[in-house]
Amino acid sequence: MAISKKELTFNKNDDAMRLKISALERELDAIYLGGGKRRIEKHKAKGKLTARERIELLLDKGCEQIEIGALAGYKMYEEHGGCPAAGVVIVIGYISGKQCIVVANDATVKAGAWFPITGKKNLRAQEIAMENRLPIIYLVDSAGVYLPLQDEIFPDKEHFGRIFRNNAVMSSQGIVQIAAVMGSCVAGGAYLPIMSDESLIVNKTGTIFLAGSYLVKAAIGESIDNETLGGATTHTEISGVCDYNTENDEECLATIRDLMDKIGHSETAGFDRKESTAPNRNVKDVYGIMPEDRSKPYDVREILECLVDDSKITEYKKNYGKSIVCAYARVDGWSVGIVANQREIVKNAKGEMQFGGVIYSDSADKAARFIMNCNQKNIPLVFLQDVTGFMVGSKSEHGGIIKDGAKLVSAMANSVVPKFTIVTGNSYGAGNYAMCGKAYDPRLIVGWPTAQIAVMGGSAAAKVLVQIEVASLKKRGEEITPEREKELYDKIKNRYDEQTSPYYAASRLWIDAIIDPVDTRKIISMGIEMASHKKSEKPYNVGVIQT
Repeated sequence: MAISKKELTFNKNDDAMRLKISALERELDAIYLGGGKRRIEKHKAKGKLTARERIELLLDKGCEQIEIGALAGYKMYEEHGGCPAAGVVIVIGYISGKQCIVVANDATVKAGAWFPITGKKNLRAQEIAMENRLPIIYLVDSAGVYLPLQDEIFPDKEHFGRIFRNNAVMSSQGIVQIAAVMGSCVAGGAYLPIMSDESLIVNKTGTIFLAGSYLVKAAIGESIDNETLGGATTHTEISGVCDYNTENDEECLATIRDLMDKIGHSETAGFDRKESTAPNRNVKDVYGIMPEDRSKPYDVREILECLVDDSKITEYKKNYGKSIVCAYARVDGWSVGIVANQREIVKNAKGEMQFGGVIYSDSADKAARFIMNCNQKNIPLVFLQDVTGFMVGSKSEHGGIIKDGAKLVSAMANSVVPKFTIVTGNSYGAGNYAMCGKAYDPRLIVGWPTAQIAVMGGSAAAKVLVQIEVASLKKRGEEITPEREKELYDKIKNRYDEQTSPYYAASRLWIDAIIDPVDTRKIISMGIEMASHKKSEKPYNVGVIQT
């Protein structure tokens, strides 16, 4: 039997997505090695587990987990030898049945030293803990600030010192913080254990001091070894800095599990959840539905059929504002409101053709009202981004596209229910903002391997930049041949395409992770579970908006 054109397209898309996922897995496998096999062997020769081994032993066996920022630092700091995963591993998981976030320094990467991206990643972990009232566990093994880049990590508002400010704020908010010193903990970093609720230290490998033995000798002339200066015995029997002296990594992690087992439960935010049911459609069908060519249309409802319980949605204003689909559904039992860009070619209420991925006035108006309804009904919001921006041109401007776009941004930005963003495809220009980009406080934001984030697409940007470059060269009297113009175009487009890649975004923590689309349900479900630990502290109010 002949294969239809639709089946051929599906298979081609499926192959392309699987190749992207395989490429992602290869990159992650290399990142998971941290500083490399030789440094891992040297680290373990000291009787220490690696950061990832520590987390694996700490978390409940076989529990669901989400790694935050595995690609942070990707292809950055190469002149300094690189900084895989930003030198710190961050995982949301479960300890003694309680959801929490774990932050573990990777001492195989520059002795766990803090690069600028390390600071940004640690602050992201604390932000997640504060937004969701999530217990946070620090597994400390760090040499402190990476001195060659100290000016980029030390003095500014969102730099190293913000960590300890957040320690104090979280303590005042009653958010559980436990610190385990499992290696070096020096200089300013020495404040972290004592600013946590409880602290543990591993005998013979854990040390805490403001200045090590060499600096002490240089500064005040005192000769002392590091263990006597700031080891486990010193800090549990003399200074009182730490609360628990443990013999090895395994005992330390087991003690943390015991402590987590005893903490009480807090009130919840009251989000509705029923028994989870799987989608009726295979979740891996998204591989074939998502076009390899990012300019091609598709029906986002088919994507939703693969992601939501029973493949069932209740669509809001289905026949109005068709370039955004708004729908109520359940994901792993949780009630959610979904706002998704529609890339299918559709007709508007006037019978005019509209091309997917563009936000029109009617779509913006619909989505704004839907977001307000979800806040009214205490329903978490999920944004599926595949957006090229807002519609331009005189017709849109005269119709008030800016006003309607501002209404959508205001409704979304002021939302008090938690928001979760999945960048499935394009995320361009103001569309990124309206569909809850990183600047608008999504509790989690992740991208599929097909994600692209930029002011505009590579081709469009290159055309604009080439025009500017050609005009500049002509002013200087240079002759521009078609071949020279194409050379400029290709150079600019290649650079721009690299910057729109999901890897570029993930390396800078514009997104928390690049995920296999199959994991989308897990991200949403665990995200809502963590968000349910904290009630909104303010009523929903969008402020002044033009209608």
